[in-house]
Amino acid sequence: MAELPIRCTMISVIALRGSGARTRMLLVRRASRHLDGLWSYVAGHVETGETAWQAARRELAEETGLVPLELYATSFCEQFYDVGANCIQVVPAFVARIAAEAQVRLNGEHSAFRWVTLARAADELPFGSQRDLLAHVRREFVERAPQPVLRMP
Repeated sequence: MAELPIRCTMISVIALRGSGARTRMLLVRRASRHLDGLWSYVAGHVETGETAWQAARRELAEETGLVPLELYATSFCEQFYDVGANCIQVVPAFVARIAAEAQVRLNGEHSAFRWVTLARAADELPFGSQRDLLAHVRREFVERAPQPVLRMP
């Protein structure tokens, strides 16, 4: 009997600014062969020698030019079937708190960006696991203060 491998080679980052009802989430529109035109959040691969949180900071900076005021692990992992690698990908998610005046500078992976309400983000995100992550983020990072132990260096 064959088994599907489980891999953890990617991270995702939910970028937030504002607080409470004024919280906005950064959505970026993919501009690549994979998922072209879909709205999502920052995601990427962990490089050799990196921790997941270091990859989250690097990917956020590379894809958007943003540097978080604070970065948190969410204790939530997305899961999906990766058809190219024939495996289950487990993707730890992070929340990046962004300064209100910070300017987004996209790289070539994305064609557009928007800061939207969490309700609008839920309407725009294409996959159920993304909406599940967003519900977790709303509950644990918007409606209440995150646990200090989740803050990354």
